[in-house]
Amino acid sequence: MKSSKIPFRTLREAPAEAIISSHQLMMRADLIRKLGNGLYTYMPLGLKAYRKVENIIKEELNASGAMEFKPTVVVPGDIWKESGRWETMGAQMLKAKNRAEQDMVVSPTAEEAYTAICRAGLTSYKQLPINMYQINTKYRDEIRPRYGVMRGREFNMMDGYTLNASDESLDESYQAYAKAYHRIFRRLGLKVIPVKADTGAMGGSGSEEFMVESPIGDDTLILCPKCGYAANVEKASCKPDIPVDDKGNAQVKTDLPYEEVATPNVFSIEDMENFFNTTSKRFIKALIYRVINSSLDLTGTAGCENLKRVKEDGFEFYPVSYVCVLIRGDLDVNEAKLAGLLKASEVVLAEDEEVRQISGAPHGFVGPVSLNCPIVQDLSVNDMHDAFAGSGKEGFHIQHVEPGRDYSFWKNADVRTVKSGDKCCCGNCDGEYYTTKGNELGHIFKLGKKYTESMGVTYLDENGKAAVPTMGCYGIGVDRVLASIIECFHDEKGIQWPMSSAPFQVTIVPIKYKDAMKDAADKLYQQLSSAGIEVLLDDRDERPGVKFNDADLIGFPIRITVGDKNLPNVEIKVRTQEEASLVPLEDAAEKVIQMVKGELEKLNA
Repeated sequence: MKSSKIPFRTLREAPAEAIISSHQLMMRADLIRKLGNGLYTYMPLGLKAYRKVENIIKEELNASGAMEFKPTVVVPGDIWKESGRWETMGAQMLKAKNRAEQDMVVSPTAEEAYTAICRAGLTSYKQLPINMYQINTKYRDEIRPRYGVMRGREFNMMDGYTLNASDESLDESYQAYAKAYHRIFRRLGLKVIPVKADTGAMGGSGSEEFMVESPIGDDTLILCPKCGYAANVEKASCKPDIPVDDKGNAQVKTDLPYEEVATPNVFSIEDMENFFNTTSKRFIKALIYRVINSSLDLTGTAGCENLKRVKEDGFEFYPVSYVCVLIRGDLDVNEAKLAGLLKASEVVLAEDEEVRQISGAPHGFVGPVSLNCPIVQDLSVNDMHDAFAGSGKEGFHIQHVEPGRDYSFWKNADVRTVKSGDKCCCGNCDGEYYTTKGNELGHIFKLGKKYTESMGVTYLDENGKAAVPTMGCYGIGVDRVLASIIECFHDEKGIQWPMSSAPFQVTIVPIKYKDAMKDAADKLYQQLSSAGIEVLLDDRDERPGVKFNDADLIGFPIRITVGDKNLPNVEIKVRTQEEASLVPLEDAAEKVIQMVKGELEKLNA
């Protein structure tokens, strides 16, 4: 390919909206162009790099035993109503009606489509497991799309799905995808960290994210340097720590009854520390949460007598309910854990008026003793004694509170946010966690029967009886992977593509494309192309500095410079190295062929 045939234009400066390196460099190198907010078009050079990533994903998944299929992007709303996610996916799902007034969805994900497709052809256990994947376009109406293709509204995903007859079979599929993921990211030059993760709106029994460390990452990772434990902060657990008093000793049980203390103008934990002259580890923090679309059965639960339970397309849930979370004063609630515990689409802190209605007191004075809603007690409160808490009355707190004596709770669970310095939860490991930022590139889920049961998928088992298959889901964000490669491999001049994902592996830059320089450049181009090397010949009538700057900006791994001053030698420069080397023209093609193959062998090892 010759540069003059490619419609590209490079920019000296990135648009002001581009604030991360990958977004800036993709715009400057003309890999993408913006069409609308969160909507980007891949230009020819960008699409070539994108296809490289896509093809590596396909090769490894095909080798693992998965088969490619392609559902439509627009799907019937009815299948989303069957699964129960028509309402719970929220405003990010783009809904429409066709001319027959049927509800349609521009797919934000494809679990429903896969389940409906497989349901139509599944009859016998002999057909299981079914293992298929797609690479397709999706749309999610992000409130604030940002970072270019890293978080756009329209994006491309690989979604793999399996239907399995047993949990053992599901685990085999799960592990096969995990191994394929490791090979995919290794071939792309990315060092990923597999971390335990929250299943979120996907549901299911377990999941694992494949993260790459990044200062602009959306996720906080909790890592143990001693045993290798890794988890997303939304999922991470830690060893329980003993609550201490203001002298650092373990808290001691009291026989004193709790009593009110007038605390005017004491609202926050810091206010309480100053007022009572003690540590925040002696305070029980009470927070009222509004719970959205909880599918738990709250029948007979105190404070829930008047809640309205809704049934839509076989899915029962409470559109709105409330809980009070009790947690030690120095800790924070992990809302993802709480939403998972309550099987809710979302939990948010209640507004002031709601807090007063539920607790009888404003925020800051809410307490566990007199509440009109279920109490979720974090495990950190279990070993607390002689504690302080809100009284449920404005202007007062209570002291000498004994959990388990002075109030009862509805659920006792881990809903705390783990942080740096907490102790590792693994067995006898005494490592201390540290945190880093990361970007999620891939995710694998054990969905179980969440979708197959709700959507009525059955088959005949070995005994001729109807059975429901279990299901797995496996995703990779293709655009996000491409952007993450650039985030990991760039310098002040531009992109530094790994050999496996570069739009072209080699660029030939003649100082002037004429006479002996043209003949030499054409000869090299022919030799490299014949050997299967992806090469771009820069035949543009531009100054050498423009060509060199563009080559560095776009990031071709190897540049061959052909100049009349050096002929019969040519200059070979690796993008990631400072120095170039002079090589006889007759030897240059073979040398570059071996360099390209050597780099690919390293990545594919």
